[in-house]
Amino acid sequence: MKTRANINIDNDAYSFASAYASAKGIPLGSAVSELLRRAEQASEPSSSLLTTNRRGLLVKAKAGRIVTPEMAKALSEDDLD
Repeated sequence: MKTRANINIDNDAYSFASAYASAKGIPLGSAVSELLRRAEQASEPSSSLLTTNRRGLLVKAKAGRIVTPEMAKALSEDDLD
């Protein structure tokens, strides 16, 4: 199943995904999906600060608190300072 989505990504991430898609001869969306799946498989859940609870929600690993979109936005805005 495919979902259509509009996302905002950094220019360097777009350039990389676009070049990857071109090199493999696949659409950009397929390239992004493939890269995300590879990144997910490469991550080590034991060392991650985030995990998924039994309901499929993203939670802070140690505290077990649900990470809301507002919390994620606040954290990403902190990186801009």
